[in-house]
Amino acid sequence: MKKLLMIAILILGAAVLLAGGGPLVDAQTAQNIPKEKVYRIERSMPKEAIACIQCHKNEHPGLFSDWADSRHANANITCFDCHKAEEFDPDVSKSHYKQYERSDQKYGTQEYKVPVTAIVTPKDCSRCHPDEAKQYARSKHANTLEIIWQIDPWLKKGMNSDFERATGCFYCHGTILKMTDGQLDPETWPNVGVGRINMDGSRGSCSSCHTRHRFSVMEARKPEACGQCHLGPDHPQIEIYMESKHGDIYTAFGDSYNWNAAPGTWSPGVDFRGPTCASCHMSGAGSVLTSHDVTERLSWEIQAPLTIRPEDFKPFPAKTNWKIERDKMKEICTQCHGKTWVDAHYVTLDKVVHEYNEVYFKPAKKKLNELYDKGLLDKTKFFDERLEVEFYELWHHEGRRARMGAAMMAPDYAWWHGFYECKKRFSNYMEEANDLIKHNKKAYVAKDFPNATGNTTRPPQTMPRGK
Repeated sequence: MKKLLMIAILILGAAVLLAGGGPLVDAQTAQNIPKEKVYRIERSMPKEAIACIQCHKNEHPGLFSDWADSRHANANITCFDCHKAEEFDPDVSKSHYKQYERSDQKYGTQEYKVPVTAIVTPKDCSRCHPDEAKQYARSKHANTLEIIWQIDPWLKKGMNSDFERATGCFYCHGTILKMTDGQLDPETWPNVGVGRINMDGSRGSCSSCHTRHRFSVMEARKPEACGQCHLGPDHPQIEIYMESKHGDIYTAFGDSYNWNAAPGTWSPGVDFRGPTCASCHMSGAGSVLTSHDVTERLSWEIQAPLTIRPEDFKPFPAKTNWKIERDKMKEICTQCHGKTWVDAHYVTLDKVVHEYNEVYFKPAKKKLNELYDKGLLDKTKFFDERLEVEFYELWHHEGRRARMGAAMMAPDYAWWHGFYECKKRFSNYMEEANDLIKHNKKAYVAKDFPNATGNTTRPPQTMPRGK
């Protein structure tokens, strides 16, 4: 009987539905049935920001499309947020005001007039990225101009021209920005060098690694971002990396890496198989936090003439303890390698440092000092005598390659481009130096050394700031 009743109810319900009726639900029950929810986020932006976007969309479509595809655009961060300036700012663009006098542009009226600057500095970025800006400010990157003005003979001795510096050295190390006749001085701009000194007092340029106007985290994680400056005979980190097993893995599997993981979450074994420059020197792993201070995690200053601990590097002493920083790097390494492997690698690196210091650099420096003391080399300039060039390249070229090759596990650079070349240069250097001493003969001075016209006055902006 109950079965027949249930069948009758089902038939009745079906008949109602077929007749176009709805479910038999009373008003009270209807209130408890979930309704479709539409989530809508409405964002607004000032009219000046709309003017920026619409104008640049027409005038610079490549710039606009870069920004439109960025996380900044997704978060409603516009040109206005980064480029807005105050009337009294030293880097405010006077020429941009002419954009508000255009009759051919809807937004070219006084209604949208606002002071802007072409220069976006770490100080500007710090409004949203305070920790990153703070870490970057204490790094060797941000302070590289201060460093090279202390140690580089090309600058200190004026052995290259100001123009050669602008197109070479300062392209990566950074310029000291200045205005001339209301415009950014072309001798200092354009420039996105990591140690650029800005007119608001900040140092560096975030777009060195996160190129504008995409400002991509993905881009900065790839080794090519570092390779635009870290290459060549004196600091070939990109070549060394690509030769190493790490570089091999990146070449083979890099297309499958999750380059777009959220900042602070990019993890070895989860998002990538083999490390890049960023994953070792900046990204977090294990208990090691992400940092924009590339000076961290270093236990040797292997780019210096004599290898020393980072805190003993007089041009820019690190505010770190090398043992603590080595332990950080070891923890990064042990995300993929066993402790024995990692410890043994550092034993090898320490031996390489010792051999370079004791066998090559110290004897060569001692011989150079002897030549100066005996008056056989002239201290007035540098590079105008062949032995000065030989000594410089011994540490600045081959010596760096030997140490960096060992540190990053690239055998060809550690040996053939490194210690092998050290041996040749050291032997020739000593032979010529000893011959000058034996015959009490002064070295030949190049009277026609070209373009040694650079300014030797150290800019006040590069003086130490009491770090």
